[in-house]
Amino acid sequence: MTLGWNRNLSGLLAVIYIIGAFAERGAEAGGKVVLFVILPLACIWFSEAMGGYTGPTSSSAITSPTPGLFICILGWVILLLPVIFMIL
Repeated sequence: MTLGWNRNLSGLLAVIYIIGAFAERGAEAGGKVVLFVILPLACIWFSEAMGGYTGPTSSSAITSPTPGLFICILGWVILLLPVIFMIL
């Protein structure tokens, strides 16, 4: 799966979120938005590597790999949550 457009579009959206938060609320809000977008960007940009993880977690064990496409979709859902809440 080519991730070029996924990376470009998600990175652009993350930068828009960060600049918007910084402009509206200041540096503290911008920093919080940076922390928010790290996980979805990682899911989108490195979906194959993250989906390939098997092993222990804090609550149980992951016994089989997850397809990278599912991880990428989950990353997009998380990244688009602020837009979805603004629409609703």
